[in-house]
Amino acid sequence: MKIAIIGPAHPLRGGLATYNARLGRQLQDMGHTVVLYSFSLQYPNFLFPGKTQFTDEPAPPGLDIRTVINSVNPLNWLAVGNAMKKEQFDLVIVRYWLPFMGPALGTILRRARSNKRTRVLCIADNIIPHEKRPGDKQFTQYFVKAVDGFLTMSKDVLRDLAQFSNKPAFFAPHPVYDTYGAGVDRSQALGHLKLDPAKRYMLFFGFIRDYKGLDILLQAMSQHAAKETGAELIVAGEYYDKELAARCAEIISTQALKEKVHLFTDYIPDSEIKYFFSAADVVVQPYKHATQSGITLVAYQFEKPVIVTNVGGLAEVVPDGQVGYIAEPDANGIAGAIQKFYTLPIDGIEANLRREKNKYSWDTFAINLLNFVRDNLSS
Repeated sequence: MKIAIIGPAHPLRGGLATYNARLGRQLQDMGHTVVLYSFSLQYPNFLFPGKTQFTDEPAPPGLDIRTVINSVNPLNWLAVGNAMKKEQFDLVIVRYWLPFMGPALGTILRRARSNKRTRVLCIADNIIPHEKRPGDKQFTQYFVKAVDGFLTMSKDVLRDLAQFSNKPAFFAPHPVYDTYGAGVDRSQALGHLKLDPAKRYMLFFGFIRDYKGLDILLQAMSQHAAKETGAELIVAGEYYDKELAARCAEIISTQALKEKVHLFTDYIPDSEIKYFFSAADVVVQPYKHATQSGITLVAYQFEKPVIVTNVGGLAEVVPDGQVGYIAEPDANGIAGAIQKFYTLPIDGIEANLRREKNKYSWDTFAINLLNFVRDNLSS
């Protein structure tokens, strides 16, 4: 087939761009022609909380990336949509993660599919956003009407989708992130990060937003159950909330955690990710609420245990007591899970992690996606 993927791509940074490039490469490897349509302007600066939207790392090789979409210019939406209409794509795969994108993507898709040939599959990261704003419902309603079918990576999002659409939809778990290179020896990783190899380390990884619960994890670290393990915390990722950064700094200060929390709060480039995961004993995701998270799948790629909270779709891909633990989303629950991890060894955890890693392959994901398109979206 001739396939377009609409969503962030290089030189934009972050998990969405990495995912889209990996999906594009997978589809190409299966014999399809793929074009990625990305953003010349993704977010106006007032909507982007980080330092920069762009990466300095080289572009992924072998991909046709067209940096053409302006998220706030309606004339651009029509132009891009008309160009895609003329391309006569068999399938357009569009990412949807934020209602702000609804008007732009909805308009582009209406034009692209007006050729009566192109079918549209949405990979819905979120339908109801983590942080609500005026217009969310209306923007999402406009978008979903331009889509023929949906893939969600958590059952929570599949349930949310039912509030907006009864079009064909299915659940397919997030595949592993296998684009960050092989892990390195723990001592090498800790040397690279200038950390003490005699100590134990947990990892909190990714953009730091309020819903991800870093403040709860810091509170958990001050509790006896977590303290007695001696484990320290690596925080790797850029703050996307200044108030949260101040709140976390206050917890670190008042709970005397300064020597036990190691902050790497600039954006972590792809080439550095392997060091953080290789240094960690366990990856902790103390989310307050969630849909799904790619961080668990990065942990699986590096065969690292996980502690996740029992919110959204996080627990759907974490067999409790086999690859780590599921905790309640509060300081007591997380502290207890940390204590269990360090004091109750899990039999066969290495084999269990390899099993989960193999379960979420890109090959399986792409086959399921294309089978759904064939069975449900064919003209």
